[in-house]
Amino acid sequence: MSSDGRRRALIAAPLLALLVGALVWAFTGVPDFGHFNGVYGTTINNVAVAQRHVSNIVAGVVFDYRGLDTLGEEFILFAASTGVAMLLRASARDEKKRPHDVVLHDVTRVAGTLLAPVVFFLGLWVVTFGYVTPGGGFQGGVVLAAAVLLIWVGASYRDLRALSPTDAVDVVEALGVGSYVAIGLSALAVSGYFLDNVLPLGTVDSLASTGTIALLNAATGLAVAGANVLIFHEFLKQYVVTVPDIVAENDA
Repeated sequence: MSSDGRRRALIAAPLLALLVGALVWAFTGVPDFGHFNGVYGTTINNVAVAQRHVSNIVAGVVFDYRGLDTLGEEFILFAASTGVAMLLRASARDEKKRPHDVVLHDVTRVAGTLLAPVVFFLGLWVVTFGYVTPGGGFQGGVVLAAAVLLIWVGASYRDLRALSPTDAVDVVEALGVGSYVAIGLSALAVSGYFLDNVLPLGTVDSLASTGTIALLNAATGLAVAGANVLIFHEFLKQYVVTVPDIVAENDA
């Protein structure tokens, strides 16, 4: 090992030991499974189903009891994806001059092509039933974005851009974030409280339940999917520059 390597190891060793000690101390203090004793969590578990007709308590917390915090999280994701796009688009080359990163391995091409629609419908299910079963707009949005990414895995960057144009992705992300704000403002106009749950709560364990939670969950799914697909686009745009130019004449 070089002198620089030894110096780095000497600096890192005590820091890593401190980190490991902190993790061990934290995990030893975690309650046993099924024995959570947090007063706020216990209270929410006892009242959320009756108050909001939601069977996924996490969705009730995220899109109702602390829905304003979730709005902040969406704006953070929106700002992050917008920042990535602004930084990377500034250095973008002409799309027509980019190489066509053709997938040469048959197994990869077939697997990506077959999995893309399966993962897409899985993402729709996770978003749609997010307030009934485990899942939700955040998780389902990431799954939907993964389905779009599989287009690149099974085909190419150009196919990805053709099937998910950047302009359309921008609209989807903005629509998701904007819808969340619009729902909050509509509630403010009706009841005087921003993001108040003003819609009929419906029947527990059904899609026609939870009032505005269902709408906010769907809006979040759009925002998260759009933001992640946008980030994928911009990073892949930079990656394909490094791919050898194996473009056929009709793709040049």
